[in-house]
Amino acid sequence: MLKIENLHAEIDGKAILKGLSLSLNAGEIHAIMGPNGAGKSTLGYVLAGRPGYEVTEGSVSFEGADLLEMAPHARAAAGLFLGFQYPVEIPGVSNLQFLREALNAQRRSRGEEPLSGGDFIKRARAQADALGLDPDMLKRPVNVGFSGGEKKRAEMVQMGIIDPKLAILDETDSGLDIDALRAVGAGINAIMRKPGKAVLLITHYQRLLDYVRPDFVHVLAGGRIVRSGGPELAHQLEAEGYADIAA
Repeated sequence: MLKIENLHAEIDGKAILKGLSLSLNAGEIHAIMGPNGAGKSTLGYVLAGRPGYEVTEGSVSFEGADLLEMAPHARAAAGLFLGFQYPVEIPGVSNLQFLREALNAQRRSRGEEPLSGGDFIKRARAQADALGLDPDMLKRPVNVGFSGGEKKRAEMVQMGIIDPKLAILDETDSGLDIDALRAVGAGINAIMRKPGKAVLLITHYQRLLDYVRPDFVHVLAGGRIVRSGGPELAHQLEAEGYADIAA
């Protein structure tokens, strides 16, 4: 589904990714772990097409298409979703407005009919119920006044409604208490643990991987993947830290 080869990227002239290669197949969940400053968030931003990040070398294909040649909205329409470490607030725009516009923009770009208001409300309420988010919060401005856990639950609701093929989740466990962590983990499994879908889960800690068991764990250090393994690698990192592996 996703094939990254020898990816180099920089921001403001500073090299961050320095020859990163990685492949994800449909049906797989990959966890990316690593020390601060290793390039984990940069990888997510480059894949999503965030402005300011320049790819200087390498290639990325998504379902056979050149991802780097696609505009950010085209990447989303093709099925790529980016979950933020710190979800942004959008005052004056309700969650329902935001999500319906986002979903129907993607449907139109794929040549599909927009979802009717009634069908959209049913889908939004079902996703909110599944994630333990009060449906009345869907009427509130995007993330404004939300706690950290509510923002992450709302982001999972977004993911469930948009229904992407590939989710890149950047430290989704950041700021979550135990109950929210369990709910978000269950949401990731329910929405994305399916044939034809894949997840790139960026995290610092093993705790989220207790709820979302990865098929592969990779250590990113110095802008490259320096170690790959199974779920046991995350336990080793939790016990020993990154120092020896990342050296």
